[in-house]
Order: sequence, then structure tokens, then C-alpha cells
Amino acid sequence: MVQPMLSSVRDALYWAPPWLSGVAVLLIAVICALAVHRIIFFMFDRAFGERHPFLRALIRQSKGPLALALVAFALAAALQSAPFPEAVSAPVGRLLLIAFIVLAGWIAHIAVETGGRIYLYRFTVETADSLLARKHITQVRILKRALHTLIVVVTISAVLTTFDPVRQYGVSLFASAGVAGLVVGLAARPLLTNLIAGIQIATTQPIRIDDQVVVENESGRIEEITSTYVVVRLWDLRRLIVPLTLFIEKPFQNWTRDSTNLIGTVILYVDFTAPVEAIRARFMEIVQSSKLWDGQVAKLQVTDSKESSIELRALASARSAADAFDLRCDIREQLVAFLQKEHPTALPHARAESLRPDTPEARQDAAPGTREDTRRDGERQARTAAP
Repeated sequence: MVQPMLSSVRDALYWAPPWLSGVAVLLIAVICALAVHRIIFFMFDRAFGERHPFLRALIRQSKGPLALALVAFALAAALQSAPFPEAVSAPVGRLLLIAFIVLAGWIAHIAVETGGRIYLYRFTVETADSLLARKHITQVRILKRALHTLIVVVTISAVLTTFDPVRQYGVSLFASAGVAGLVVGLAARPLLTNLIAGIQIATTQPIRIDDQVVVENESGRIEEITSTYVVVRLWDLRRLIVPLTLFIEKPFQNWTRDSTNLIGTVILYVDFTAPVEAIRARFMEIVQSSKLWDGQVAKLQVTDSKESSIELRALASARSAADAFDLRCDIREQLVAFLQKEHPTALPHARAESLRPDTPEARQDAAPGTREDTRRDGERQARTAAP
């Protein structure tokens, strides 16, 4: 329907120079494309309403790129009716085709971002137990990055195939895919390995956003998961950059895999005469009065005995790793203060006791001029006279 109209406009301007009639045809094509865009936008906005939030948000977010894509498409179609020479219409048509491909990739990028944002709208990580929210946030972020990478690769490939030399080179490369495929595969191995590892992490989820982990002997939280690496925020605000493949190929600790609750451990070494029951009672008072305790686990036991002390292990559970760490510090500090104030003799100390029995015979032997002194003098003289 548009082609005959543009041809009639060109015929009506037979008296004008060719370039003027060609510009007029292109202007009419642009006006028609903008009018169609306006009508489509109005109809979709009225039809979807609140029932389809994804499509409604997609139309609104891609309003500008969609208008440009329609204009590029209309100009490419109008070039067939415009009286321009082949030397002008061919490169302009190729540029319009490239612009249309890039705009289509842009719209696909907006669609992925809009879909991810709408899907995550109902989840939040501000709740006390955010396992479900962190699970979906991790999946969506990793899949979004993978889709963005795929969109970029497909868009660039589509743009390059518009050039005949590149298309012929691609065909010849595909025909000789034996050696070339091996070379390309070896060159792209790190990228492909990390991309596959990212998809595997998104599906199996050994880690999630905001998980508390211990990796490479460092404790921290998963701050960001990209398409090639993971950013771990350490306890002192340093950032540890770890490749994605490490979480697939090597063991690591995940403290919040199934639950954020953790059990904290406090070890104390006290003397054998320490009143264990009194220490246990004080421990229960400390735990029950703390807001960090989740009310699940609280226990103090004698777990070992050494030459000069016994080992007390106190267990207390908390809602998160940070609460467990603070609770351990409070328990340790208050128990040490309790022992210093109430039972100072229960703290570890070294004993020095006499090995000689305290008897009248022993005291007589130890007096000057006794048999002991005579025996010592004889031994000393014998050592002196020895060659």
C-alpha cells in the first residue's frame, strides 16, 4: 500500500530535480512511520492496561528505539521508490539496515532488563530470612548477563554479515571448520568456561547474592556475580575477586546455604578447680539476656582436659553470621570478667610444690652435719679425685 503511494508522489514531482523528489519521498516515509508508531503505541497502551505489566513496561521503555527502528525500516523501503542513483542508495540502504539491526538488539536488551526488573519486583532482601529472594535475584542477574552477552554477539554477527567480504569469509571459515574451529575454541575457552559456569551457578546455586562464604581462607559476603567473576566483600571491606570456575571446581564454605542461622563457639581454658556449674549458670544468664540469641541452642560442656587446664566449650546460636560473631564476643568477654571477679583461682595458673615429704626424718636428713651432708661430701671428693 505504501509503495504505490510513494511512486505516485515521485511521479507528481516529475518537474522537480531528482534529488528534491527523492527527499520528498523519504520525508513522507518518515511521517508515515512516525504516524504508525503513534497508533501502535496508543493501541498497545490501551489494550494491555494493568493486565500485562511486562508488555506495558516494554512498550513504554522502548518507545524511542521502536520509533527509530520504524523510521529506518520505512526509509529503507522508500529508497526503492526514490530517484537516487545506485551509488547513493546502496550505501544508504546498508547503513539503514545496520541501524535497524542495532535498534532491534537495543530493544531486545530493554526487554531483558524490563523482564528481570518486573520479575524481581515481588522479592526483597530486607527480610530476616531472605533465602528465596536471594535465590531468584542470583538467577535473574546471571541469566540477564548471559542474555546480554548473547544479544551483543548476535547483533554484531548480524551487522557483519551485511558486508559481502565478511559473509564470504564466514562461509569459507565454516567450510574449513577443522583447524579454525580448534583455534577459535582454544582462544575462547576462558570466556566459554566462565559463561557455562555462570549458567551452572544460576541453576544449581552453590552461591547466591549476599551469601556468607569462606573462600581462599577469607570470610565475606557475595556482593556481585558477573559473567566471569564473583566479588566477595570481606569483613574489613576489602573486595576479593574470584573466578566463577572456582566455585564449581574447588571446595568452599557457604554459611547461609539453607539457612542464615549459625551456631557460635566460645572456647575457655580454666583450672581443674573451676566451678563448672557456676560458669554454666552464668553462661545461660548471658545468653538469655542477649538480643542476639535466637533461642535455639545454648550449651556449655567440658570438652577436653590438658596437663594444667580443662577446656570449656560454649555453644550459642544466632540468626546470622554477624549476630553469631557479636554474640561470641559478648559471651567470651563476660565469662572472663565473671571468672576474674568471682572465681580468680579458676583461671589457668602454674603450680610449684615440694617433692620432699614434710616428715621429721626428712627434716633431720636435711639439717647441716647429717648423713645427707656426709654423703654429698663423699661424692664430691670422689668426682674431684677421678682422672
